[in-house]
Amino acid sequence: MSTTPTKNNAASVAEAGPKRNNPAITIFVIVFSQFMIGLDATVVNIALPNIRSTLGFSPTGLAWVSSSYTLAFGGLLLLGGRIGDILGRRRVFIGGLVLFSIASLLAGFAGGPGWLLAFRALQGVGAAMAAPNSLALITSNFEEGPHRNRAFGAVAASYAASLAVGLIVGGLLTTEGSWRWVMFINVPFGVLVVVLAPLFVKEAERHAGRFDLGGAFLSALAMGSLVFGLLHAAESGWSNGLTIAALLAAAVFLAAFLLVESRAEQPVMPLDLFTSRNRCGGYFTLVGLVATMSAMNYFVSQLMQDVLGLSPILAGLGFLPLAAGILLAGGRAAKLMGKVSAKTLILSGSALIFIGMLWMSRASESTTYLTGVVGPLILFGVGAGAAFTALPAVIMSDVSGKHAGSAASVLEAMQWIGFTLGISVLVTIFGTARTQAAAAVPGNARHALASGMSAAFMGSLAFVAIAVVICLVVIRTPAPQPVAAAEEAAAEGVTG
Repeated sequence: MSTTPTKNNAASVAEAGPKRNNPAITIFVIVFSQFMIGLDATVVNIALPNIRSTLGFSPTGLAWVSSSYTLAFGGLLLLGGRIGDILGRRRVFIGGLVLFSIASLLAGFAGGPGWLLAFRALQGVGAAMAAPNSLALITSNFEEGPHRNRAFGAVAASYAASLAVGLIVGGLLTTEGSWRWVMFINVPFGVLVVVLAPLFVKEAERHAGRFDLGGAFLSALAMGSLVFGLLHAAESGWSNGLTIAALLAAAVFLAAFLLVESRAEQPVMPLDLFTSRNRCGGYFTLVGLVATMSAMNYFVSQLMQDVLGLSPILAGLGFLPLAAGILLAGGRAAKLMGKVSAKTLILSGSALIFIGMLWMSRASESTTYLTGVVGPLILFGVGAGAAFTALPAVIMSDVSGKHAGSAASVLEAMQWIGFTLGISVLVTIFGTARTQAAAAVPGNARHALASGMSAAFMGSLAFVAIAVVICLVVIRTPAPQPVAAAEEAAAEGVTG
């Protein structure tokens, strides 16, 4: 399927340009859209018990309230970015947010399990269209240099913070209202972004081309099978027949996808994206760090409620130090990127994450919030703010304009692979350790839970270590930008 080439790309972009030039609102629109999408990945977690009792989900079926969104999102990310490259990133970005908002409204009114899962999947489709194109729009709205780095840093920090804030918002909405407000909250925010985007976000240059339907189909199958296999491993174990079948299918589909992409004239995922040593290193460092963050989000919420005995709303508010650390450190790291190499920021952040998770691994039934949770949350937040701010700048730094959407799609895909990989591996470690602790000390459920979580936190250190090794060995430190040049660029202001 071909698109109709534009008569004049420059003229087309000018016509689609923003009606008002306000770089602060431009970055707000892009950052806030990423925040919404990340928020939706976790905001339902605390609301799950309420959803189960209202709609009559089975214990195993309840997991699909989160998984249906993740599966659709992860499976269609590569296609969403490629569609934006061809049809226009701002157009696809806005269309994705419209679909996301409508699906959120419908999900809030869902009257049964099947309807909720269908609308959650539709949310994932909208997110897959919006997320990679919002990142790619940074390259067309901010010139390369300190300001683009800060924009990438703001997006990355807000996305990481949204995963923690989702737990806080979910607790508040569920306690004070209903689980349905967890869905409804997306609607006014989505409308706000959709209204502001045409006014303040410049469209990227469109690249007339052909849709790689074979590659798009195989990428969806490969990503969908991989995400499903990892999610199923967390629920049923790695030796489960369906888990093994899904992961084997993912390997087959991935091999077929790479073969098709190597021969396609205009692939959905250009393989030359992986010729950059820094970009490859950035992608796989990201996987390791996000896998570690999955432990922080998934297990600390349970630790605070099931071991420390906090209510859902207090457990949600307990994540405030994590969110604050990410946002504050992310903002500081973005300002330092003209003076300090991205590699230094990634390694420094990873070291803080490692220390925080090592401290968290000492969790026991006698742990309190002040002695065993708030300190690790602060360390992790500061480390994540620094590392996740620098990584997108490394990954997107030298991407050509026509491949920006594809590069951003792979970045988003790597995040979701890391998150689901972390959950699946660490839940397995948790389950084994909890069973052993329960057998050793019968009748003490809190001891068993704390022991399982401690083991999972300890296991997450392996992901941090892998990320650090990849960063050290693969990512090269670029020639530093002179401080004077960075300050001069900063004085000129952000161009959009």
